[in-house]
Amino acid sequence: MANVVVVGSQWGDEGKGKIVDWLSERADVVARFQGGHNAGHTLVIDGVSYKLSLLPSGVVREGKLSVIGNGVVFDPHAFVAEIARLGAQGVTISPANLKIAENTSLILSLHRELDGFREDAASNSDTKIGTTRRGIGPAYEDKVGRRSIRALDLANMESLPAKVDRLLTHHNALRRGLGHPEVSHEAIMEELSSVADKVLPYVDRVWKILDDARRAGQRILFEGAQGTLLDIDHGTYPFVTSSNTVAGQAATGTGLGPAAVGYVLGITKAYTTRVGEGPFPTEQDNEIGEFLGTKGHEFGTVTGRKRRCGWFDAVLVRQAVVTNGMNGIALTKLDVLDGLDEIKVCTGYRLDGKVIDYLPASQGAQTRIEPIYETLEGWKETTRGARRWNDLPAQAVKYVRHIEELIGAPVAILSTSPEREDAILVTDPFQD
Repeated sequence: MANVVVVGSQWGDEGKGKIVDWLSERADVVARFQGGHNAGHTLVIDGVSYKLSLLPSGVVREGKLSVIGNGVVFDPHAFVAEIARLGAQGVTISPANLKIAENTSLILSLHRELDGFREDAASNSDTKIGTTRRGIGPAYEDKVGRRSIRALDLANMESLPAKVDRLLTHHNALRRGLGHPEVSHEAIMEELSSVADKVLPYVDRVWKILDDARRAGQRILFEGAQGTLLDIDHGTYPFVTSSNTVAGQAATGTGLGPAAVGYVLGITKAYTTRVGEGPFPTEQDNEIGEFLGTKGHEFGTVTGRKRRCGWFDAVLVRQAVVTNGMNGIALTKLDVLDGLDEIKVCTGYRLDGKVIDYLPASQGAQTRIEPIYETLEGWKETTRGARRWNDLPAQAVKYVRHIEELIGAPVAILSTSPEREDAILVTDPFQD
């Protein structure tokens, strides 16, 4: 049995929620390994929508263990609110089915405020990152700076004051420099003490729990957030998130070694979208972009922000296949393309007169690249709800097969609507 890593192959919003939920039914354990509550997943089960930001998708499934790994930055107040929101929908979450890594770094109010201060201070698109203002980046900065408060610190209130002082020495200097009032020691201590009893029952040694599960032959699903092109190292820097979003982080962000991963599944949208600032070579700021955005309901699960839309970029996905070591992809939202007379696919770039087949790392070069398109015939019939290849229009099948050739990876799952049953399974990643 292969343990599976699910990652986005584009800029996020590829439809990971449905695929992860579909796979979680086959898994015993579902583990989040990076990001924070800026990750929006929508699950549709028996007609009921569940919107998750921080919690692993497995929490809506009975009999599954969900874990939040050390690679996640954890907002305790968002955690409490999300549990309450899901509880109102009849989802029971307790320490019996959810564990939080003891060495997970916390997001505090000062992180959220600093995130907002910086975005407000950025006057133009060259310096504005377009964050969700949820404190993700500042929390990761404190983690790397060795001054973060971690989940296990909540169990020892006697040692917290010195750690809070060290944290505030850094943050209050930043706040003064940005023209904002300092945060008091007492305010942070009260913030931490108010959630300690609600969080601590869930805190445990996640690395040991996952290792025990692996040794027992249980199936582990590693759930990623955002997308490859938002990776802090491999994405469109600096317009990226603050963590590693690629498959390799599944090992680092949970405490299991890379040998625990058996299959990497890249969630890939049949076109391309992006939220926030940054380069987007195939963006269609025209009627095509409006068509894709309207038909695809392209608004962020977490922020509600309208997504930028464009044609499928095979160059970017091909690079993501390599960076993640993807064994296959789950192609989503094919039905959004129904009704188009023609469909374009980016097969290469032109940079300063030269044809290239990769995304350059330079920010300047990324703004200068021009997409090279191949035009394919569209289809008028619907693909929505198809569950067999024979249910698809011939041109839709050609489109899917051509994408496989261009990106160098097979389609393992083809999703044809938001409903979890509407999918064509080519390869079961857990059985690969």
